[in-house]
Amino acid sequence: MKLGHIELFAHDTAAAGRFYLDVLGFELVAAQDGGFIWLKLGDCEILLRPGAPPASASSYRTTAAGMVLYTDDLPGTTERLRERGLEFRGTDGSEDCLTFTDPDGNWFQLVDPAMHH
Repeated sequence: MKLGHIELFAHDTAAAGRFYLDVLGFELVAAQDGGFIWLKLGDCEILLRPGAPPASASSYRTTAAGMVLYTDDLPGTTERLRERGLEFRGTDGSEDCLTFTDPDGNWFQLVDPAMHH
């Protein structure tokens, strides 16, 4: 068995897609009829699909699930993301674990894995 892809429900897949493409730097794989948008970052694919995501948790630690993005240059990646309009929402207990949400309230963490070994 292996993980196929991650599906995220979005109120507006076009707006969510712009966030993933323009802010986070994902690659567009395909846009299908009905608002289904396939995105890729590294080897991981995400499908943005129309739907009603649950209410967003107030913090990374209180969400039902979180996604972690790796970088080998945390200061540089943080600055680039801020320049693209990303607002970080805090940390997960360390200044080296920055947290943020997408337009639908899905929580993410940005870390340099070398700093956590």
